[in-house]
Amino acid sequence: MARKKAVPKKIRKPGRVGKAKVARTGRSAGKGDPLIAPVKGATRREIGHVRLEVARAGTARVKRMIYPPGFRWSRDMKPVVGTDLCMHAHVGFLARGEIHIEYADGCIVEHRAPQIVAIDPGHDGWVVGKEPVVLIEFDFEGDTVRRLGMPEGHRH
Repeated sequence: MARKKAVPKKIRKPGRVGKAKVARTGRSAGKGDPLIAPVKGATRREIGHVRLEVARAGTARVKRMIYPPGFRWSRDMKPVVGTDLCMHAHVGFLARGEIHIEYADGCIVEHRAPQIVAIDPGHDGWVVGKEPVVLIEFDFEGDTVRRLGMPEGHRH
C-alpha cells in the first residue's frame, strides 16, 4: 500500500479570508528579528537618529544601539552633543553591519560584523553600506575609560 505525501496545512487566523500569509524570516522581518526587536526591561530613546536601548547589569550598563544606513557622527550627533568628535569609548560586540572609524590623527579603523570592538574616545564614525549597524555595548557611563583600562584618547 502506497503512503500518502504529507501536505502542509494552511493556517488561517479567525476572521481572515483568502490565502494564509507566510511568516517572514531573516533581517527584513522587523519585530521578528531579535537583533532589532524591543529589549525587555530596557529604557528606549532615539538620539541623533540612533535607536538606543539601555539596561543595568550590576554597576555597568548594557546598551544596544542601532545606527541607520547613512548615519555619520559628525553630521547626526555633533549638533546634539556639541563636541567636534565623539568622546565616548565604545566596547562591545558588533552584531550587524559595518562601521568606519576615523580618529583626529587620520588613523582609520573599519569594523565588520561579527566582531568585538574597542573604539577609543576622539573619533568620527559612520555606517558603511545600506545595512543598519547593530552594536551591543558595555559601559560605566562617565567612568568607562578608567574602568576598562582604555586610553583617554586614540594613540598608536
